[in-house]
Amino acid sequence: MKIAFDGKRFFNNSSGLGNYSRDLVRVLATHFPAHEYLLLNKSKTAKGESILSLTNVDFIPTSKGNLSRQLKMGKDAQNADADVFHGLSGELPLKWNKKPIRKVVTIHDLIFLKFPKYYSFFDRKIHLWKFRQAANQADRVIAISEQTKRDIIHYLKVPEHKINVVYQGCHAAFKSKKTDEERSVVKLKYSLPERFILNVGTIEERKNLLNVVKAITDSEIPLVVVGKKTRYFGHVQKYLIKNKMQQRVHFLEGVSMDELAAIYQLADIFVYPSVYEGFGIPVIEALFSGTAIITSNRSSLPEAGGPDSLYVDPYNVADLKAKVLFLWENKSERDRRAEKGLRYVTKFEDEEVAADLMRVYESLLNKQE
Repeated sequence: MKIAFDGKRFFNNSSGLGNYSRDLVRVLATHFPAHEYLLLNKSKTAKGESILSLTNVDFIPTSKGNLSRQLKMGKDAQNADADVFHGLSGELPLKWNKKPIRKVVTIHDLIFLKFPKYYSFFDRKIHLWKFRQAANQADRVIAISEQTKRDIIHYLKVPEHKINVVYQGCHAAFKSKKTDEERSVVKLKYSLPERFILNVGTIEERKNLLNVVKAITDSEIPLVVVGKKTRYFGHVQKYLIKNKMQQRVHFLEGVSMDELAAIYQLADIFVYPSVYEGFGIPVIEALFSGTAIITSNRSSLPEAGGPDSLYVDPYNVADLKAKVLFLWENKSERDRRAEKGLRYVTKFEDEEVAADLMRVYESLLNKQE
């Protein structure tokens, strides 16, 4: 089987959709080496070099010109004799030739419809048009959680039989125990506190960092935040200055995957009270890292966190504060939940993700014309 992928996010995105794209191609190529995997894009970048070095992964330069991703990439995949084309970020090419090819699209979330205040009017309209086009022409839609599946049915009116839920995994860096020396090097490099709670993700309103800060205001608990700053950071910073907390909250950017894995393992608690997520990869990263988790009781986060994470109403600061203090003061409880989380997270292992994806492709090719 020859499977082609829209490589835009694979080559151009550092996190989020980029990590999803690279992990997906990596697990397929590793666990199903008999097949060929084609990455289509205008050009290569340094991202994903190790994956491109695999013998069954090839780069296909797409046709040049404006809108080539929309108008030419699909035909390029067909001309390369691909059996399946997989759009990895909610989009599919608009133009195809007459060669047979099965079309798959992954839709990560529809947050722009559920929480429109986080998006401009223009972005909402463009996203909705692209997602509808892709869902309508796809032979199969992949949702990354049961929550996303329900949203696709509700908002895009896609029939349930056309949707498969295939969970995401995470980068291999989070699946290995760092040595004491590796952790010490990272701790020293970033001047991390002896004990701390951790939050990972873009610093934006939906991720709800301000409520984490409010929850620890009257304590001495240090907080480490790893993520890109947006305009919302200004609100957080203003609160920190007003409450003289600047020395207790540490902001890190430009952290490598291996360093981030060490930081997860150094943290006492991972706190992630996001208002809404299509899946919540940081929760999976924390589970693999053996770190106790507090996250939201909404959207897909209980799917990601499993039965032994602690859940909060993301808008209820008192609830969040009580649960942070409970875990902070109870090492045995942290250890118990982390150990059970390690057993739960096996459902997101590479082998499981790869097998679920391959079943989707095979079902399409086995289907009668």
